[in-house]
Amino acid sequence: MVGTGGPVATFSVWDYVVFFGVIVGAAGIGLFQAIRGRKEASSEEFLLGGRQMTAIPVAMSLTASFMSGITVIGTPAEAYKFGIAYWVFGISYAIMAAMSAEIFVPLFYRLGITSAYEYLEMRFSRPVRIIGTSMYIAQTALYTGLVIYAPALALNQITGLHLWGVLVATGVVCIVYCTLGGLKAVIWTDVLQMVIMLAGFVAVIARGAVLQGGLGQIWEDARIGGRLEAFDFDPDPLKRHTFWTIVIGGSIMWASIYSINQSQVQRYISCKTLGHAKMSLYVNMVGLWATVSLAVFSGLTMYSIYKNCDPLSNGDVNTSDQLLPYLVMDILEDYPGVPGLFVAAAYSGTLSTVSSSINALVAVTVEDFIFPNVKPLTTKQVTWMNMGLSVFFGGVCIGMAGVASLMGSVLQAALSIFGMIGGPLLGLYLLGMLFRTANSKGAIAGLITGLAVTLWVGIGAQLYPPTADKTNPLPLSTANCTNRLNFTTVVPPTSPVTLTTPDDVRPALADSWYSLSYLYFALLATLVTMASGLLVSIFTGGLKQDEQSSDLFVRKSDLFCFNFCTKSKESDIPEKAAQDINLGKTNSAYVDFEESTTNVGKSTKL
Repeated sequence: MVGTGGPVATFSVWDYVVFFGVIVGAAGIGLFQAIRGRKEASSEEFLLGGRQMTAIPVAMSLTASFMSGITVIGTPAEAYKFGIAYWVFGISYAIMAAMSAEIFVPLFYRLGITSAYEYLEMRFSRPVRIIGTSMYIAQTALYTGLVIYAPALALNQITGLHLWGVLVATGVVCIVYCTLGGLKAVIWTDVLQMVIMLAGFVAVIARGAVLQGGLGQIWEDARIGGRLEAFDFDPDPLKRHTFWTIVIGGSIMWASIYSINQSQVQRYISCKTLGHAKMSLYVNMVGLWATVSLAVFSGLTMYSIYKNCDPLSNGDVNTSDQLLPYLVMDILEDYPGVPGLFVAAAYSGTLSTVSSSINALVAVTVEDFIFPNVKPLTTKQVTWMNMGLSVFFGGVCIGMAGVASLMGSVLQAALSIFGMIGGPLLGLYLLGMLFRTANSKGAIAGLITGLAVTLWVGIGAQLYPPTADKTNPLPLSTANCTNRLNFTTVVPPTSPVTLTTPDDVRPALADSWYSLSYLYFALLATLVTMASGLLVSIFTGGLKQDEQSSDLFVRKSDLFCFNFCTKSKESDIPEKAAQDINLGKTNSAYVDFEESTTNVGKSTKL
């Protein structure tokens, strides 16, 4: 049946055993650490394993956080349909890692912040911080919905379980997991999830190589099918993936994730020294390279097997995001337990990512909206409040999973969300870090303008998707399917195929403004936010040079100071942050967190 279409087998008993074993094991680690942390009554345990985290586990956690179920499901399907252009993101990861490590980490570490959004209040004003936090909550809720939807889609394809039943069950599991405080050891569960995810890719590639006669044959099939054209230097900003959209637009988009996203900042600030924090981002870069390379080659393996019988065109699957689960059951059904390992790779990543997202949502809600406006609360009140918020945000994320089901490819949808909302936020941070004249009025005006522009183009792109001549889908065939439909679909690579019928009405902007590559959303928003914010600041008087501390701005020494910083450079860092560099146990992020929890009866168990 391999490569000829038709229904595939579903989960065996051993697949269920492996799947549930991995999930219970990952959850067990979190619950064990949560119970142990509760016995120690240490709020440090909340911030990802205490004050002494080192670069390697944090790096693996950084990689797993945004390369989980969506990567397992979406990236191979991307390579199957469009070729290996996605692999060029490796360059974007390198630029993102350098930008985050050399600009943002030193500043955040120097200021000793616990939340990325504290900086916005320190640099601008509290209203700016509130707006930034609100945007983060909206972004994270929608992204988390996608994270829930991706593995639910896989379970639906492989097990035959009802899609919405799986969606709700996934959300409920995560709600319970968060409410019990199971993410005290989120970094270590992420490490386990990362290993499982890579093992799933290796299993697919190895079995595919055996079936097709070696890795060389897979590569040759991809070449004949036109899927090895990685570098397209066409400067057209409307083309979905080119060298320029991926390297320039992709770098800014990923920077908006790793530089300022609370979930990521919360991880690398948990490192015991500034050197470890920086190193975690560079090691994370290597992890991203390995993950995307295996994911892309899994997509090429899938193409080699289905080059003459596309399951999507043949009606064997409903969406492209079901292609890899379909392949897994097609080629690995004779190996009981291996399909269960693959689904566990996507699902365990969902548990850790969704749980950490919900905890982060609770954290910023409590810190930015509740504590400043409510009198000191008792331990019991804060505990019940956190549990209630966990349930609330879990319900919101389940609802967002329904929205995600309408957004097409989970991979592109996820990256589009980060571009539309993360781009304006990145522009806001860069405005504050690079321009001393920027003030609160300019920050608010720039943020609103950038968000309005990027939502305009992003929502327009969802309503009026770009035509095939801009997305460049590669040819697929159903010629050799044993149960193919009444027609065979082969898309010539030189014949554009529109996604609309002649009766459809597309506005004038549909084939220009709305067709802008989704990877440029973040870049567009960043530039618009910075430019409009700077202009408004200038026209409203700006800031005087002595109105704010120089600690709030990027320093030249930040760009070159690594783990081997000289003492003379360390002397330029405030005493509190200098202690962070030399003594991990005095990491000011944790000191500040201890103080804040003490003020509410040592009860902030977020």
